Amino acid sequence: MTDAPAMPSPEELRELERLAVSVATEAGRLVLDRPGDLGVASTKSSGTDIVTVMDERAQDLIRTRLAAARPADGFHGEEVGGSARAESSITWVVDPIDGTVNYLYDIPAYAVSVAAVVGDPTVPGSWHPVAGAVVGPALGETYRARVGGGAFRRRGQGPESAIAPSGCTSLALSLVGTGFSYDAALRRWGAQVLVETLPLIRDIRRIGSAALDLCHVADGSLDGYYERGLNPWDLAAGWLVATEAGARAIEVPTSELTWAAAPGIAEELERVVRAAIGRVPAVGQPSGSTEG
Repeated sequence: MTDAPAMPSPEELRELERLAVSVATEAGRLVLDRPGDLGVASTKSSGTDIVTVMDERAQDLIRTRLAAARPADGFHGEEVGGSARAESSITWVVDPIDGTVNYLYDIPAYAVSVAAVVGDPTVPGSWHPVAGAVVGPALGETYRARVGGGAFRRRGQGPESAIAPSGCTSLALSLVGTGFSYDAALRRWGAQVLVETLPLIRDIRRIGSAALDLCHVADGSLDGYYERGLNPWDLAAGWLVATEAGARAIEVPTSELTWAAAPGIAEELERVVRAAIGRVPAVGQPSGSTEG
């Protein structure tokens, strides 16, 4: 693990958070408008790991707005063309539609995820989210956070409120989220880990958006969450929302295992998941987004 990069000033953190909310909200409106051409543009890690035309349009919009506001910042997005080196200390890590398959099937559990990070998000362990927003346009939800500023949620036109994880203290009574890779071998591996984990919790939820899963831990809608194989854009903003809300989480975001949980079950959940992973034969290295 490398030394933590220097944090922006409190004033800059507020600016970054405001900008994340603004561009994520605008992209969310674009996504929700669903103009005519919404077909599948391409695939990524497998034939089921899709990119829609709207993924590309939303990313282009976000990148254009961020470049106009902060031209020296870097950009690291999920879709093709989503890479630009930073001249400043900030790189924007963006998933234009986290939960693309939900979006394609008109299931409302998808989100726009925008995060400002320090460090290099292409090098595991060398980066850290400092401000971000997750907007679920079909759900009418906006989550935001910045380092040291707490985490907040707004639903529809209602008032914004601070959020906190659940008070769950029993793993056996916990509702836990997870997700699965689009790679067939890794999907089988994830199912086997779930078989080991499921008897020890109340139940599992597979919502289909890592960003929303992490935000649901932040607001207590889920008691915990774990997943293997996430990319920086899947988790950057949601991880920050969860940790700023008071959830316990893996210290540095990583693709190998991401987890977050209410403080009362965090240690036990991590232990149980890691033990389950240890009992299931390893299958390759995580690669490619697990959330389409």
